Formats: sequence, structure tokens, C-alpha cells
Amino acid sequence: MAVPAPATWQLSILTVWHPALGMAVDPVAVLALDAAPDADPAQHVVWVPLVYDEANPWRERLAEGVTPEKVDRWQQENGVCQLSLTDVPPGAADLRHAAELVLDQLLAEVIPVLPPRDGA
Repeated sequence: MAVPAPATWQLSILTVWHPALGMAVDPVAVLALDAAPDADPAQHVVWVPLVYDEANPWRERLAEGVTPEKVDRWQQENGVCQLSLTDVPPGAADLRHAAELVLDQLLAEVIPVLPPRDGA
């Protein structure tokens, strides 16, 4: 029997500007946070393969530290970088596994249907 994920877990899909589509819908990473005071570690980031340059804006933001307040602000922002909350997938064994399951879903269902970044 699967154990439900703690209510303190929060998963977000980090996206950047997709030039061919003209909006920030290109997923580059999944950010997993645990807001529990005793969480160790309290955050994981799993990156989409082969998007190092495209993901630089998010790498810079995350390097400054992640707090629940920053996540709330990022969620409200529009522009080149956007953050979308997503559900914790069933069957996640831990926080990192939850992020990896979301990344697997992006790789299987979302990224293949996006047009090439160069619009070709």
C-alpha cells in the first residue's frame, strides 16, 4: 500500500522562454521542496538533459537560495522564467523520487511535442 506524500512537499516545473512558441513553456527542471522544519535535505532540483544553456536563468536564480517566499514570488512572475506548481505523483518514495517522476513525465509526454527551439 502506497503511503501518501507529506503535505509539506511542493513540486514545481521550471520553464524558460521558448523562442518558437513565444512564451515561457520550455521545461528545464523540476524543483522539489519540503517545507517541514526538520526536512533534510529540504530541496532537490532535477534538470532536463541537454538544456544547460537554456536553463542558465534558473541556475542563477536558484544559486541565490530557495525560500518559500521566493517560490511564491516566482509563481506570480511573468516573463522569461516561470514556475508552475504540479502535483506530487503517486508512489513517490521520497522528495527526490517525486521530482524524478515528474521529470520522467515531462520527458515522455511534454517535451516530445514541443517544436524545436530554433523554430525549424
